[in-house]
Amino acid sequence: MTTAVDILVVGAGTTGLTLALQAHAHGARVRVVERRTEPFRPSRALILHPRTLEVLRPLGVTDALLELADTAPTAHLHLGSHVVEARLADLALPDTAFPHLSLLRQMDVERVLTRALAERGVPVERGTELLNARDDGDSTHAVLRSRDGIQEIRCPFVVGCDGPASTVRGCVGIGWHGRPYAEEVVLADLELDLDGMSGPFGVSCAQVFAGRQGLLFLFPLGEQATWRLLATRPSAGGAGHNFGEPGSAVPPAELQRLLNDAGMPARIERVAWSARVPLQCRLARRFRRGRLFLAGDAAHNYSPATGQGMNSGIQDAVNLGWKLGFAVSRSRRESADGTGAGKRGADTLLDSYDIERRSAAYRRLILTHAAFWAEASTGRIPSWLRAVAAPRAAPAIPALLGRQRPVAEAVRLISQLRVNCRHSPLSVEGTSRLRGAPRPGDRLPDATVSVEGVPRRLHQLLARPGVHVLLQCDADSPPETVLGPLVTVVRLANSPGRGLLAVRPDGHVGFRSGTADPAALTGWLSLVCAPASAPVRP
Repeated sequence: MTTAVDILVVGAGTTGLTLALQAHAHGARVRVVERRTEPFRPSRALILHPRTLEVLRPLGVTDALLELADTAPTAHLHLGSHVVEARLADLALPDTAFPHLSLLRQMDVERVLTRALAERGVPVERGTELLNARDDGDSTHAVLRSRDGIQEIRCPFVVGCDGPASTVRGCVGIGWHGRPYAEEVVLADLELDLDGMSGPFGVSCAQVFAGRQGLLFLFPLGEQATWRLLATRPSAGGAGHNFGEPGSAVPPAELQRLLNDAGMPARIERVAWSARVPLQCRLARRFRRGRLFLAGDAAHNYSPATGQGMNSGIQDAVNLGWKLGFAVSRSRRESADGTGAGKRGADTLLDSYDIERRSAAYRRLILTHAAFWAEASTGRIPSWLRAVAAPRAAPAIPALLGRQRPVAEAVRLISQLRVNCRHSPLSVEGTSRLRGAPRPGDRLPDATVSVEGVPRRLHQLLARPGVHVLLQCDADSPPETVLGPLVTVVRLANSPGRGLLAVRPDGHVGFRSGTADPAALTGWLSLVCAPASAPVRP
């Protein structure tokens, strides 16, 4: 029976790959299994949010992602006879290094993450399926099946990143509550004859058509043809289908009818691929049971409205990955010194994942449900809004889009830049409050700071794994003994005062104090199980 692994990650989508990278970066030995034998599958997600790029940056993959992305996307909104141009770059978001939405296919994200894992010596074991997993108290027991046969392994933790029909969720008996949608999504890669089109219709920007039957999107991001079509329509029946997964093909005549109904006079020349995707909105009752965890689509399933699926899964993975890495390190230290507390010493840290990310998922569920009602419902009110009210309001939309602050705030909302974990047990205020700084649990905003007299952007300075202790210019340095290999100390010369912030690996403030209180900082580092030894200094 194999035991030389700390975390078994089930599923090699964007969530599982990110979790493996984050846990590995924070000291864990990781194994990734995926039942699919081939890496290719049609991309269901096509957009990366600013916050997602922020949390991936310390893992060293953001530059590779941005090289493949359209970071200055433009969309043409077709509202009746009106066409409105919307630009989604250079948004009024001064506190992030990524003030834009990025168009990028899910498969491209998976390729970048897979390559990063391979560079770290962690392969993805394709064609390997999880049959069963259980918590045995001091470890987990998992049964895997591959072309080499059946294998049983023991390891401290198992994480289910295996989608809506999660085997891990079924093994631990976690409830999966919600309902199917009456609407479904149609996906297709197309070549179009645009000779009959008038007005702006370039192959470098997205096209969005609003009508009584819903919205129809055309993105110049097809994987097997120029255009990726995404449209909503009343469901043809989801029974027997895997929700959220591409199902049966859609006849070309039906695809042409969708274009015609949207008011687009283009003719389909070739259909490279198509599928109908049944949808649901569901949320797991809990994201953790003992040593088994759920993340991404295994924990929550949304409509495609506002592009939450891939982004939320990646942010789940970044939140959980460092916690599992630190918990494993704590367990190793306790085993070495004979204290033997094991997982129990990290329970507060591990419990915080469910507390922080399930509440965020619930808010995403409400947001996406409301947005999908407006986007896809064929009820009287949403149909009237799309077909009548939107075209009448079209002349005023450019002025509204020109107001940078409301647009930026909308992007801030959908991209989880406002998500905080102030009520987490990991969010600790020191005995002396540090005024004017982000509260414990808040996301640390990007800003220009001075380190040894050199101006730097804060997020760039902290773009490495681990905990970061930010000292004001007059603060006492923490004792060397309380710091460790994944703790970085930075003194901010342009921040007057004697206080400090401790920033978690996922970019949230964990500890805040108006004075450099060594005992309180030591207590917080122990709470998050940060490995202690000699500190790392940039």
